[in-house]
Amino acid sequence: MANEQSDSGTGALLQVDAVTVRFGGILALSNVSFDVRAGEICALIGPNGAGKSTLFNCLSRLYECDSGSIAFNGHKLRALRRHRIAEIGIGRTFQNLALFRTMTVRENVLLGSHSRHHAGFLRNAFRLPGAARIEAAAQGRADDLMDFLKLTQFAERVVADLPFGMQKRVELARALASEPQLLLLDEPACGLNHEELESLGDLIRDIRDRLQVTVLLVEHHMGLVMGISDRVVALNFGKKIAEGTPAEVRQHPEVIRAYLGEVEEKAQ
Repeated sequence: MANEQSDSGTGALLQVDAVTVRFGGILALSNVSFDVRAGEICALIGPNGAGKSTLFNCLSRLYECDSGSIAFNGHKLRALRRHRIAEIGIGRTFQNLALFRTMTVRENVLLGSHSRHHAGFLRNAFRLPGAARIEAAAQGRADDLMDFLKLTQFAERVVADLPFGMQKRVELARALASEPQLLLLDEPACGLNHEELESLGDLIRDIRDRLQVTVLLVEHHMGLVMGISDRVVALNFGKKIAEGTPAEVRQHPEVIRAYLGEVEEKAQ
């Protein structure tokens, strides 16, 4: 899976520039800026309500920014229709699984290919030249991804019958089937057991190293974040409070204050 060239001026694949989002009188994001460079694993952290999910939804074009801009590989996201986000190379998983639960694993993964490679209604309906080739390529891609994610033995199983951790892998396979350059992982460790959590870090690194996919993840599990991330961006109350290597962010006084404040509030 080859990446296209990122922004030549900064080396950034993704540029978030002074993004502000308001919901009525609530300021969900305030002047947030950071870059994600091609080939890195970048983590977005912060206490509950920090604005992480809001920012992910802006990157997916589910929410609109009130001001600021987001650019991906030379594309200004606000100028694009929502359905083109996968087409330009951004894939996403969700904290709450968004799968077609009555369909098989294979069918769910094949749906991911549709955003980038499909023959079109008429070509499929009349089996015009090229339709079979495109379908065979999608099947091959699905097979490769199911093998990569250890899903092959469940390929014909209905998704609803699988354990939660396996369903998360199906959603990940579907996101990767669209051949993204940037993969947005929304709390990938949420709901996983200890054994599944141990293998998740290696899997995310493999996605970056073997599939050459840049990763931006939102995650609360600090052990995972600090263990796999090249760079960490910390938010609190909608503002960026720190950015740097895991070691730098872990020791940042604003980050320590934000997390200690959350712990103290839960203890009361």
